[in-house]
Amino acid sequence: MKTIILGAGYGGMATATALKPTAEMDTLLIDQRPYHTYYTLLHEAAAHGRTVTTPIQPLLHGTGVEYEQASVEHVDLDTKSVHLKDGRVLEYDNLVVSMGSETNFYGIKGLQETADVLKEIEDAEKIYDWVNKAFEPGFTGSRDVVIGGAGLTGTELITELAQRSEELSYRTGLPRLKLYLVEAGPTVLPTVDAKLRERAIDVLRDYHVEILTSHKIVEAAAGSVTVENQAGERRQIEGGKIVWTGGIRARNLIRGENIVGGPGNRIKVDQTLQAVNYPGVFVIGDMAAANASDGAPIPSTAQHAGQEGRHTAMNLMRLSHGEAAEPYEPHSLGEFVSLGGLMAVGAINLPGDYRVAMTGIPAHLMKMATHLRWELSIK
Repeated sequence: MKTIILGAGYGGMATATALKPTAEMDTLLIDQRPYHTYYTLLHEAAAHGRTVTTPIQPLLHGTGVEYEQASVEHVDLDTKSVHLKDGRVLEYDNLVVSMGSETNFYGIKGLQETADVLKEIEDAEKIYDWVNKAFEPGFTGSRDVVIGGAGLTGTELITELAQRSEELSYRTGLPRLKLYLVEAGPTVLPTVDAKLRERAIDVLRDYHVEILTSHKIVEAAAGSVTVENQAGERRQIEGGKIVWTGGIRARNLIRGENIVGGPGNRIKVDQTLQAVNYPGVFVIGDMAAANASDGAPIPSTAQHAGQEGRHTAMNLMRLSHGEAAEPYEPHSLGEFVSLGGLMAVGAINLPGDYRVAMTGIPAHLMKMATHLRWELSIK
């Protein structure tokens, strides 16, 4: 039984590393990069140059899974074939689609052409290099930074940049970077508990970040963005570095006459995480429009992608033995948001519907523990 896993992000790596050598299974993991990226730590790479990748090949020892570095052109679910950019076509019996997401610029004029994003390690390196250059004596141009989108990625990035800016300012004697956080919605971190959100806002203000909620970016150009408030008033903000973290959509690589689409270009899956109308095709992570048994949408987070991957591995082994796939039920362990240095906010979910909120160093340690738990799960 030929199984192909597409993507070595959280969902794909969780699937591959949870498998065991099985005579009935011939499994191949495909990704365009030879390493797994810890995407939840990209903000630290962007601000501090931290290494946030690990080679794929050693992680697959003892799994029976082979790895190949290749780029996917498209997948045809009707012919059960994966078309690679080098011209090869690979056939499969079972497929796991976990290729993550791409940035959604929502058609905002000039944004895609002028803004950086934070999706891959190359993006983080580009931001890191710019910040370092901005504190060189001969640097010319604007030293202002505009982050569009105040969700988890945007908030973590801007606080890390604020901390890095303070360090470099102290070292060089140059002024700190001027930082703007622009959010179309009414608040930053909308998925975080209200009290924790208030603490996060306090931290942002302590870092002298100018927070512009209920402001949407309506146009971007080289060196500036134009924002508009709810009253329709517009303001142009100068920015030597503009980073857009305000939206994602699933990659448009999957073809099939009977695909059922979901929001954000996602693919609708059933309770076993198999694509509707396509048994044997598991779609997980950012590409899946998945719902819990109560109908609630499953969030597109690293935590849930990892859970989905491990469950999918179990179901692949069941299918290889002629058994039926079992339904998936998500369980949120909690969520933690880094706010620069040893500061973080978040909450951990305990049995019995108990939820413990944390701030400061305890939350920072829990954030670190969450990452360590992930590392250990795939090694």
